[in-house]
Amino acid sequence: MGFRENLKAELSYRGMLVKELAVLSGVSRHTLDNYLNVRGHIPSADIAVKIARALGVSVEYLVTGEEISREKAVQDREPLVLPEESRLLNESDRRLIYGIVQLFCHQRKR
Repeated sequence: MGFRENLKAELSYRGMLVKELAVLSGVSRHTLDNYLNVRGHIPSADIAVKIARALGVSVEYLVTGEEISREKAVQDREPLVLPEESRLLNESDRRLIYGIVQLFCHQRKR
């Protein structure tokens, strides 16, 4: 789904009217209607941020329909740094080791 569909779905999920989103986001109702119509204009980054904040979601969610947390992003990078055996560790230990590896990598770059 694209921005238009995700925005519609989020409004529906929250039971929110476009005019309510306009007030919360500071984006005019007319502009929001343009993002929701069939042509489905895509907002600029600053407008997308205002809309996302008003809805309590990330811009990434509005654009892709997927929410990726910082923790998930770090976990996605872990296999590049840690050997497969690290999957046998509990999450807390894995984070600790990953942090240590990052520290060493950062110091090496100096």
